[in-house]
Amino acid sequence: NLNIFPIGSLFRNSGCFFIRRSFNNDILYKLTLEGYLFYLLGEGKPIEFFFEGGRSRSGKLLPPRYGLFTMLMTAHEHLPEKRKRPLKFMPVSIMHEYVPEQKSLTRELGGARKKKESTKELLKVFSVLKYRLGSIHLKVGEGIDGHKYDGQPAKQMAQNLAFDCFRSVGSKMMVTPTSLLALILLDKPDGALKIDEIVEKAHRIINYCKNFDVPITKSLSDQSKMQKVIENALDMQIKNGKVVKIGNSNVGHVFYSINPNSRIELLYFKNTILHHFLIPWIINSAWVALFSGTIENVSDLKKHFLYLRDQLKFEFYLPTVKETLQKAIKIISKASGRKIQTLDDCMGLKHKELMNLATELGVFARSCTYFTESYYIGALTLKVIYTEKNYPFKQDYFLKKSKEVFEAEKALGRVIKYSESYSVPVIKNCIKFFQNNGVLNWEEDGYVLNRIAFLDKSIVRFEQELSDQIRFNMRG
Repeated sequence: NLNIFPIGSLFRNSGCFFIRRSFNNDILYKLTLEGYLFYLLGEGKPIEFFFEGGRSRSGKLLPPRYGLFTMLMTAHEHLPEKRKRPLKFMPVSIMHEYVPEQKSLTRELGGARKKKESTKELLKVFSVLKYRLGSIHLKVGEGIDGHKYDGQPAKQMAQNLAFDCFRSVGSKMMVTPTSLLALILLDKPDGALKIDEIVEKAHRIINYCKNFDVPITKSLSDQSKMQKVIENALDMQIKNGKVVKIGNSNVGHVFYSINPNSRIELLYFKNTILHHFLIPWIINSAWVALFSGTIENVSDLKKHFLYLRDQLKFEFYLPTVKETLQKAIKIISKASGRKIQTLDDCMGLKHKELMNLATELGVFARSCTYFTESYYIGALTLKVIYTEKNYPFKQDYFLKKSKEVFEAEKALGRVIKYSESYSVPVIKNCIKFFQNNGVLNWEEDGYVLNRIAFLDKSIVRFEQELSDQIRFNMRG
């Protein structure tokens, strides 16, 4: 978002920008964007940029790119001392209640190519006016001092700075009425909810946010007004055609459900806040595994936590293993009503305490289930490819085959329940997951399958987890 134009001694030549400056000798500082950044920093101008390098198609915060961080630090380093000011990065989180490009983003998640921009497309901008767009929410994090990274190698400096900004932005991404509604309604793969059910779930989610410092919008902070806020959010989504109202309000039988064709569109908003609720989902998964007999001792419990973390790390930037376990223990202690300090203490929770845990955190029980379904589809696809001996294979073949497997499993309706479980970014991450675990190796002609025993074990594990969740039918 930097508009480059001639200022002062800045001039264009052969597609490059030049800035004349005094440094040792009077020389030409020949750069493109770097030169413009050098000029802006020297003038003390604020610089805005989006560190992801592109628009998120899924709503999830994308990993940062390091280029602009490196350029800024390098340009600042070369400023003359008399013009050098302290360099501070101010992370800003931006949340939208509605995104006009939702249909386009949905098509791209299904595998369609991004449409090129044109004058014809520009004219369609006026059609946006028929939608209710809602509010935009901004939250500014604490400034990050550039000198904090002095003395580090350039590459390491850029990475550390970028991820510090990334973590700050992620931690400040607010739960909005739209994202809260999406989280609640998408919990149901089909069917509908009454307004009092939606509001009750909203209260429990906001209580969690307040207990564990998850940022929320001002409109959600007063829980006495929760029903009004939820009704406004529902009204906006109904008018925009994303949610349908079912029944007759005169007799008190009114239900709300997501339009089947709009689930992935609302998934965008759910994904913007989902990183705040990963650990409660892992805890709920452990709760189910404990009651199904999959977890029998503390070693099984730890393995369960680490396996799910290993899976989710390809979808989100996660805290360290130690930090994950520490936060899990803190949440379990608060939700169960019993002070615990280690995972061993978790195995000693009584039935009533476990039920308290399920009551407090059950609202998150299926929040990440669509990832498990996606990885199960990915594992089945690899098994089909192995059985048919269609390898080495390329990514495009895997995507095509996985879509076929997904449609067959979804039609079967046994464990695949969520239509949003097939999205190209997540299916691509399945490849990374199995490559990381040695099931896939890249060779000259494509991916080759290895460790079929691990693949088979993964299929059984994913299927067991999905089956247990259906069998226990945990009420969120």
